Amino acid sequence: MRPMAKIRISLRGRIYLILTCLALINLAGALVLVAYTYRMEGLLASITERNLAAFQAAEALETALVNQKGFVSYYFMDGNPDWLRQLERYRQIFQEHLNEVRVLVDSEPQAAAVREIEAAYQLYVTQKDRVIELYKAGDVETGATLHQKVRENFFRVLDLCEKYKKIHQEKIVRARAESQRQAANLRFMAVVAMLAAFLLTLLLAFVLVNQILGPVRRLTAEADRAGDAGSAGDEVKALSRSVRGLIEDVDYTQSELAKSREHLLQAEKMALVGKLAAGMAHSIRNPFTSVKMRLFSLSRSLELADTQKEDFEVISEEIRHIDTIVQNFLEFSRPPKLKMQPISPSAVVDSAIQLLEHRLKSYEVTVAVERGFPLPEIAVDPEQLKEVLVNLVVNACEAMDRGGSITIREEEAWESPSKRVAVIRVRDSGPGIPDAIREKIFQPFFTTKEEGTGLGLSIAARIMEDHKGRLEVSSQEGQGASFTITLPITAGVPRDASAAAD
Repeated sequence: MRPMAKIRISLRGRIYLILTCLALINLAGALVLVAYTYRMEGLLASITERNLAAFQAAEALETALVNQKGFVSYYFMDGNPDWLRQLERYRQIFQEHLNEVRVLVDSEPQAAAVREIEAAYQLYVTQKDRVIELYKAGDVETGATLHQKVRENFFRVLDLCEKYKKIHQEKIVRARAESQRQAANLRFMAVVAMLAAFLLTLLLAFVLVNQILGPVRRLTAEADRAGDAGSAGDEVKALSRSVRGLIEDVDYTQSELAKSREHLLQAEKMALVGKLAAGMAHSIRNPFTSVKMRLFSLSRSLELADTQKEDFEVISEEIRHIDTIVQNFLEFSRPPKLKMQPISPSAVVDSAIQLLEHRLKSYEVTVAVERGFPLPEIAVDPEQLKEVLVNLVVNACEAMDRGGSITIREEEAWESPSKRVAVIRVRDSGPGIPDAIREKIFQPFFTTKEEGTGLGLSIAARIMEDHKGRLEVSSQEGQGASFTITLPITAGVPRDASAAAD
């Protein structure tokens, strides 16, 4: 036999089903309550209108019968005919109540009891009238004997009235018991309905919390960028805010993706240009090396006039410039491998300044080194780091043209509780970098110099990246520029806090 397919109800269907059950239970409870109300009303009406009326009529019969008891004795004692008139009046009252009882009869046992009361009462009245006739005729002895039998019939009629009362009293008791039973049933059904409604409410709450609010809260926490989704009291509002944030992120990411695509295309073009430039530079460098050697040889063997010497020097200088450009292309296209060794960056700074001593004098630039203590030894390539410093100092000199000052400040810093870095800031007093080009100065082949290659700063930035550090710039136009070299301290002896404070 094939297994029966499992019926799956959607979340919306489950919620609607539970709500429908709750509504049906409430409706059924209301209908049952209304029906039981009418039923209880019928029971109370039955008790009050018929049984209670019949019970009261039976009591009235007893009262009327009891009131008839002593009038004949009173008449025998004083012969006053008023007692007989009172007897007749109460007989009429008894008969009226008997007619009321007869009208209220609704069952055969009740009818039989009424007939029995009526027959016994007629016998009682007939015998009592005979006693009165005997008393009036002067036959007192016979009247007294019959009067004794009349008393027995009196008590018999009284017992029959009491029996009739008990019939209605039992009906009242049964009606009361039935009303109590119906009330107990109503209470039981109400309790069952309340329990069912409570269980369905718990089930609905479980569905809402675990299958709606829980996933919404988790989705909100995952989608929330600010990390404050848990503090929101309304999950739907928090999710709405997070979704709006995601939409904004998507728009931003899309725009950034478009920019990245453009940058990637540009990078591919630059890579192609770099490969072409590297090939050309490698092919051109060997002939230029031969030309430089021949020019050097000619400069030692030829006797040249002053104008010829000037032309010769210009040619030599331009060839050296071309050789520098070719060398930069080669370094950019095939960067040399780092030769790491433990050394203090302060020593590299001193070596770079010493190397540039004559050039600084030619530019009439002064250099000041602010150093509280030498930086600790770290693993760097000193030649590559020196190249970065030389590039920054030469660029500063060329930006200031003639005169000006350069300040090199060294310090240690903490970027996180567990990461120490060495910081070297090279600040000049030049014209600064315009805002429009500040973001472009590290791009390859970007330059503002007529004879520049645009590779110096891009090579310097790449060297710092290879050292797991970074090269940053800050500048305001007209207030100079400041380049910051940041290197991680992964070797050397940590200095104490007092030394760092100094």
